[in-house]
Amino acid sequence: MLYVESASGRWGPFCRQIEAFLRADVIELVLDGAHVRGFRSPDTPALWIRDHSDILRAGRFIVRDVQSAVTAFAHAQHDSGRIFDYVTTFPEKKPCERENWEKWVRVPVEADVEYRFVKAAYLAWQATGAEAWVTALLPAMERALTYSRTHPWRWDDEHNLVKRPYTIDTWDFDYTAGGTPWLNFAVTDDTFWGIMHGDNSGFYEAAWLLGRMCAAVGRAERAAYWRGIAAGVRERANALLFNGRFYTHFHKLTPVTIAGVDEAEQLSLSNPMAINRGLATHEMAVAILREYQRRRKTTGAFAEWFSIDPPFPDGLFGDEKLKGGAYINGGIFPLVGGELALAAFEHGFEGYGVAILDQYRAMIAERGETYLWYFPDGTASTVEASTSPEATPTDGWGSSAMLHAFIEGLCGIVDLDHSYRRVRCAPRWLATGEDQAEVRVGYEASGAGFGYTFRHRPEAQTITLSLEADEAEVDLHLLLPDGCRAEAVRWAGRDVPYAAAAVAEHPYAEAAGRVRGQADVEVRYARA
Repeated sequence: MLYVESASGRWGPFCRQIEAFLRADVIELVLDGAHVRGFRSPDTPALWIRDHSDILRAGRFIVRDVQSAVTAFAHAQHDSGRIFDYVTTFPEKKPCERENWEKWVRVPVEADVEYRFVKAAYLAWQATGAEAWVTALLPAMERALTYSRTHPWRWDDEHNLVKRPYTIDTWDFDYTAGGTPWLNFAVTDDTFWGIMHGDNSGFYEAAWLLGRMCAAVGRAERAAYWRGIAAGVRERANALLFNGRFYTHFHKLTPVTIAGVDEAEQLSLSNPMAINRGLATHEMAVAILREYQRRRKTTGAFAEWFSIDPPFPDGLFGDEKLKGGAYINGGIFPLVGGELALAAFEHGFEGYGVAILDQYRAMIAERGETYLWYFPDGTASTVEASTSPEATPTDGWGSSAMLHAFIEGLCGIVDLDHSYRRVRCAPRWLATGEDQAEVRVGYEASGAGFGYTFRHRPEAQTITLSLEADEAEVDLHLLLPDGCRAEAVRWAGRDVPYAAAAVAEHPYAEAAGRVRGQADVEVRYARA
């Protein structure tokens, strides 16, 4: 369930349009007699755990079945701990392929599948509170991350970090220096190895979330183990991969020089994800956001949501379609914009976050469609311009990232546990210039939800919130007008302790309390 209305009237239609996109992206497969539902990839008729995991962040407010896809991938897991990339029962590459058999695929050069599987399980657990289900799934999740940190194709023993072949960020084909006639997906004796920051931010987050799930079911020792693993990866990755402005695209383990591009300047799509996954410190996040803002001023593209910038030379990865500005070689991806917007809201760039969401809102409102990627001039992707078999106009990967940024960033509703039993409520409506809003979110699988009505009265220097939940512990983190500070907070009719905080130079009021059914909160502020 998702309901949003605000004074401007802009955001309700935005949410409803993305909901329509996501409903169009639900795929149902029959696997070994079981009905499995998930969110399909925007560029191929298959259930990829990568796409599904990210889309589920917003999709769980729209669909009831959030478990069957995760369960299916767990059942198909190899004894080594390896997880498949995707499954399909539909012909993928027509007209040459017509078979409707069940097909499971693992792309050998991929190093991100296992952590995405864990993230999908965590999101499903949050939406259901299904303790028995997640307990039964813990061995599969532990095997998956153990595979990532022990298999010689996935782990670099020298740096103790996740490694992969030389792909463009998290994508699924690698550089071969002309050693193959087309795109290459296989590991060979001639593979160029290195460490990509996105694999390590994803692994870090997954290990941390696995620790959280272990703790939730009473496995304190395993929780401490995975938190320790996560902390080590964060320390080593930040020391090795952050260059002072952003995360270097690819730290080479196999020496190789690619002519025609300044690899040290390449800003790749997993940078904002590293912020949202918690790998980057606040200071690192600020540097990354400033880099994106700097490039926004200098790019000729309609948006700075780069897959990679600057791109590699045309056709370098084995397909002439992969020219600069096309697909993963410099195309503009809404999924990057969504990640960037969320990072902006959380690290003191609230106006920047609003600007990104509003640009995307206007774009989909005008066109009535959304694609996985666009050329820098705004032209939408097509099958002919890509290496993919489809280019659907209801891309769930990017639209869900935008909706996720809207819910957790602008509306500021973050589930800190499961079933909204503990909530961070951080409304940032003042960044939009709006003084009234009503927001309600709820998981379709369980019905658990949280909501509020927001009203700002600038003449009275007061913000009121009417909070709604079955029962929740709430941490309030409320954006105030610039140049102001909190003066008093009343929670359910009682004065409560509060703190004046700031993110960058933007003031916030912080307080905590309980909501049982409904609770009114009043925050009074004054000029600093």
